[in-house]
Amino acid sequence: MFIKDFTETVAKIQSAIREYVIKNNIQSLIVGVSGGIDSALCCALLWPLCKELGIELIGRSLPFKTNKMDEVWRAKNVGEAFCTNFKEISLFDTVHSTMSLFINLSEDDPTENLIDKKIRNGNIMARLRMIYLYDVARANKGLVVSTDNKTERMLGFWTLHGDVGDIVPLHDLWKSEVYLLSMFLVDTLKNAGFEKQSTALENCITAVPTDGLGVCEGGDLVQFGEISYEDVDLKIILHMEGEDNNISERVKSSEFKRNNPLPILVKEVSQ
Repeated sequence: MFIKDFTETVAKIQSAIREYVIKNNIQSLIVGVSGGIDSALCCALLWPLCKELGIELIGRSLPFKTNKMDEVWRAKNVGEAFCTNFKEISLFDTVHSTMSLFINLSEDDPTENLIDKKIRNGNIMARLRMIYLYDVARANKGLVVSTDNKTERMLGFWTLHGDVGDIVPLHDLWKSEVYLLSMFLVDTLKNAGFEKQSTALENCITAVPTDGLGVCEGGDLVQFGEISYEDVDLKIILHMEGEDNNISERVKSSEFKRNNPLPILVKEVSQ
C-alpha cells in the first residue's frame, strides 16, 4: 500500500517519463513551481532526467496576490536550484482584469457567501495559471507536468481545467509518501554534494501546505479537520475499504471531478 523501496520508486517514475519523452520526441517539461512540496518534488525527480535526456526543465513561478512571501521565496529557490529555464511572473493584473470583466458581464452574484466567492476566484486563478503554462509548453515543444498527488485526487483538492497537466509523476503517491520520498531525496542530494538543491527541497518539506489561492487561510489540513496527512491518507484508505469516517463525505462529494468529463453513451455495445 505504501512505498517500501524509495530508490525503486524514483527509478520507476523516471523510467516511465523517460520512455514517454523519448517516444514522443518531447523537447521540454514545464512545471508550475508553487513553493509547495509537490512541485518541488516533481522538480527534484525531473532534474537529473532532463539533464540525461538533454531537454529543458522549465519552471515558472506564477504568484498571485494570495501567495505569501515565503511561498514565493521557496518557489524561487526551487526553480533556480533545479530548472534550466526559470522565471517568476506575476499574474495578479491578469487575474484582476479577468475578475473585473466577469463582474461587468453581470456574472457576479451579490448574495454569494465569502467561501464560495473565494472558491470561484481560486478557480479563475488556477485556470489562468494553466493557460499560461500550456502556452509555454506549446512554444517549447513540451509537456505540462501535473503536480497533483493521489490524496489530492481522492479529496477533489484541485481545480478542474486548472490543476492539470500532461504527465503526473506523483499520480500513485499518497501525500504522506510525497513527504517521505522528498526526505529521501534530500538525503540523496546532500550525500551527492548538491547542497543548493537539497536545501531548496528541504525548505518545502517543513512549510505549511496551502493551496496558494487564499481559499483556506489556515492551510490544507484545516479543511479536513486533521493534524497530519498520515491520518488523512489512512482515513481515505479505510473509506475505500468500506469504512465511513469524517473524510468519506469529501471523497464522495468530489467524485464528479474524477469522472470528468461525463461521457453520455447512447449506443448499444455489440457483443
